[in-house]
Amino acid sequence: MRWVFCSLFALALASPALAADLEIPPPASVDYGTLRGPLTVGPATFTRWSGFYVGGQFGLSNGNADFSNSTQALIAYTLRDTTLENQQAPSEWPMLGTANQSAVGYGAFIGYNTQWQDLILGVEANFNWASISLHAPSSPITRTTSDSTGSAYSVSFTGNGSIADQNLATLRLRAGWVAGSFLPYGFIGFATGVANTNVSVTGLVTQYTSGTIGVCTVTKPCGSLAVNTGFNANSQVLYGFTVGGGVDFALTQNIFLRAEFEFDQFNPPPHFLMTVATGRVGAGFRF
Repeated sequence: MRWVFCSLFALALASPALAADLEIPPPASVDYGTLRGPLTVGPATFTRWSGFYVGGQFGLSNGNADFSNSTQALIAYTLRDTTLENQQAPSEWPMLGTANQSAVGYGAFIGYNTQWQDLILGVEANFNWASISLHAPSSPITRTTSDSTGSAYSVSFTGNGSIADQNLATLRLRAGWVAGSFLPYGFIGFATGVANTNVSVTGLVTQYTSGTIGVCTVTKPCGSLAVNTGFNANSQVLYGFTVGGGVDFALTQNIFLRAEFEFDQFNPPPHFLMTVATGRVGAGFRF
């Protein structure tokens, strides 16, 4: 029995140490902040561009007018019943060239924008006045020719062409994309205007039925036709198209600045091509 009591006594002495070795540590503290859900994100905000707006502008315009075809209809009508026009078509001989001029202009605009978050769609009326006067360079024509009947011709033409005092307006459809305080945009639309247009031709056509220039006989006489025709229109209405783009910058909630480029094209009578390219800056007020 002695060895039993000794064994129990030894086990009692070892129990505290064994308990210490087998003690389970308390759970580590938990940071409940890391268990929170994702933060709620509010709706995206965009600079407001919707509503009506007005403004003013100024810039530099470059006008270009190609008058090379502008005299064709005038000469063709004058010589419409002649063998010369039917066979040699002197109406197609170019005598006028291309004119260019740059001038400072100014104007105003008014428009309305609709907004779908960062997409902007709108319509705008834009007016611009620039003191551009385009005068075509002229190359007088003197030629000799003949027709199938054996007649010889001496033809002399002098032409003039100009377009001046241009006032232009455009009606645009705009589309833009909000980028912070900036609104880059593009546009396309209808262009119209008023200008003073003048194209004229003077000359002389002499027919030598003898077949030899300068030789006129009783049986083969000479005949002459004076050419004096033209097109003159004060305050002529122009029609065409416009295309371009630019960027608006919101300076404050209601005031914005603008920089843009515009290209306008017209084809007014008597059949010449005119273009106006304009770079401008401006400022506007949004209601």
